[in-house]
Amino acid sequence: MYTIVQKRELNPTVTLMEIKAPFIAAKAQPGQFVILRAGEDDERVPFAIAKYNRVAGTVSIIFRAVGATTEKLNRLREGDSVTDIVGPLGMITKTHGVKKACIVAGGVASAIALPIVRKLHEQDAEVTLIVGFRSKENFMLLDEFRDSSDRLYAMTDDGSYGLYGSVSVQLQKLFDEGERFDLVFTVGPLTMMKNVVETVRPTGIPCTVSMNPIMIDGTGMCGGCRITLHRDGRDVTSFACVEGPEYNGYEVDFDEAICRGNMYRREERLAREATCNLYKKAVD
Repeated sequence: MYTIVQKRELNPTVTLMEIKAPFIAAKAQPGQFVILRAGEDDERVPFAIAKYNRVAGTVSIIFRAVGATTEKLNRLREGDSVTDIVGPLGMITKTHGVKKACIVAGGVASAIALPIVRKLHEQDAEVTLIVGFRSKENFMLLDEFRDSSDRLYAMTDDGSYGLYGSVSVQLQKLFDEGERFDLVFTVGPLTMMKNVVETVRPTGIPCTVSMNPIMIDGTGMCGGCRITLHRDGRDVTSFACVEGPEYNGYEVDFDEAICRGNMYRREERLAREATCNLYKKAVD
């Protein structure tokens, strides 16, 4: 049984869920993910491993209820169980030899950056973190980020907290001031990551992006997670569930990824609305 041992609201729309999964916790590393089914008849959905506790045998996921499955998942309580969870999947974040890094994260996907920031901190690397949200009420994990970073720049789109503006604007400001890094790692909305990559490109600094395409089986067979890379003058198809989810940001075809990521937005919205209506009728 994969028991939910802790459920915590990080902000009004985002939930942290800690799940008992000792075999996964024993092997999990930064950058990896799991695929989970909330119930017997539910779809399989990927979630980044935001935290792992080898002693307690737990892994934590952080999510926003945007579709039918995450809505059902969010209805579960501490002590309930999810049907199954498989992992750790995906490649491990490459941090060997990195002495000075800049992590640029945005939105709920910032959770993916947390284990990476912690690993770099444990390696005694100097970590600069730029994290952005729409507004003050959307912020999460700030205390955890502060504990593991040497510099933290909090950004908001509306200026209600921290600095006003986008994460790429602050990154450009650091470059203009002469800052250089061994690595820039970015995770967040696709458009945000595209802008970060274009900001880094003139410097030539290695830039890693964490992709989150549609996934189904998690083995590379279904092809749903494919992304296109522009590599050595040709287009290469890569399957993010087994070869990613992290890539050289300079190679990723972001325009295609954005188009594919928006394909099922309408269906997701309708499925969530139907699920919410079912719960509402059950309560009434």
